[in-house]
Amino acid sequence: MKGLLLRLSALDADAATAVRVIAHFEALLGGALDPVTLTRSTAGLAGCAAGLELPDGRTARFAPGGAALAGAPAHVSGRVDLEPAGRVWLERPGAPGPFDELVLEWMAIAARVLAGRPRPTRTPRAADPALVELVLSGREAVEDRARALRLLGLEPGTPLRVIAVAADAGAGSGTGRGADAGVEAVALLGRGALRGTVRVARVGSLGAVLVQRRDGASDGPGACGGQAASGSRPGGTASPAAELRAAMRERVRERSAARRPVPGTRVGIGSGADPLDAHASWAQARSALRFAVAGASEEAVADHDELGPLVLLADIPVERLRAQADVRRLGELGGPAHGERGGPATGQARPGGELLAALAAFCRTGSLRQAAAELHLHHSSVAARLAHVEKELGWRLRDPQDRFRAQLALYALRLAGNGDG
Repeated sequence: MKGLLLRLSALDADAATAVRVIAHFEALLGGALDPVTLTRSTAGLAGCAAGLELPDGRTARFAPGGAALAGAPAHVSGRVDLEPAGRVWLERPGAPGPFDELVLEWMAIAARVLAGRPRPTRTPRAADPALVELVLSGREAVEDRARALRLLGLEPGTPLRVIAVAADAGAGSGTGRGADAGVEAVALLGRGALRGTVRVARVGSLGAVLVQRRDGASDGPGACGGQAASGSRPGGTASPAAELRAAMRERVRERSAARRPVPGTRVGIGSGADPLDAHASWAQARSALRFAVAGASEEAVADHDELGPLVLLADIPVERLRAQADVRRLGELGGPAHGERGGPATGQARPGGELLAALAAFCRTGSLRQAAAELHLHHSSVAARLAHVEKELGWRLRDPQDRFRAQLALYALRLAGNGDG
């Protein structure tokens, strides 16, 4: 059995520990993996009993001390279902631990490998927060920033992008605590979501991710010179928005299938920049983050480049946004009095609820049926919600001008709710 890297119950949540959790499972995946090794190792790592059932009928259940357990679990504190059958679980007395969700995700990844499915090929590396903060600062000397980049394993001469990750309070593991942004970043990126060199740290209340792709082969012809590829800037690097949205969709789908809270994770992506100007990409990432919607898989990732001139809305003071008539009425419409059933943890768009989710989907797609497909609803249900919005706001959403007005009000409401990111 692989040696344990850490005992999770004694540690606080941070990105470095989350990466060590992933490294533990990567080590298992690199060896002769079998159900007994995976389950016994996971139980020891988590400090509580663990079990698995594979689609082919193989089972295993172990105590944290390494002893095999018989019978059915007495108390399942967390689980992830496998497809087409099977599951992995932890049996912790009381509330789940701060890393149980991440442990279960990676135990499920390893179980899927045992069942014949491929696994992620890249793991993000936790970085020294002090070095990352130095790189992201525009006030430090160029020499100091260049040295910090080298210590992080990044090249001062190769463009990079900065990504900001927020973990909204009340989402996360469902323990009643706000999730750690660094852990959420690692949980998302640990799925192999990004190519290239990836460094993760917690900076203030946000997770900061530095992404650098040295050869540019994955980015298209415009990655590091020449004609710019779609989603990239000349001299920059291609946007990872599509990769991150795919990872977010997979995570939301798995959580929903297992009846677990949808992660309240929001992601903002800055433009490609010279590494010595990483502070500019960081500022753009935090600005884009304000446009992202926790719990809405298609809008949980916001890319500064894709937003275009809409980013200018972020320069308007929050008080002015909230005072605007359309924004105020739209916020009232999406409140609890109009049937909102929950925040990000239930999968509803923040700060709206069902009505605003339907409005956002329709404005984004321009099609009632596409909006319904995105929301997994019948088109008549979406039509009824849009009719309610039209009645309350006095809009005709088939009119392009009114639909643009609604979209603008939605962005403003989102910015007002997300503050400074």
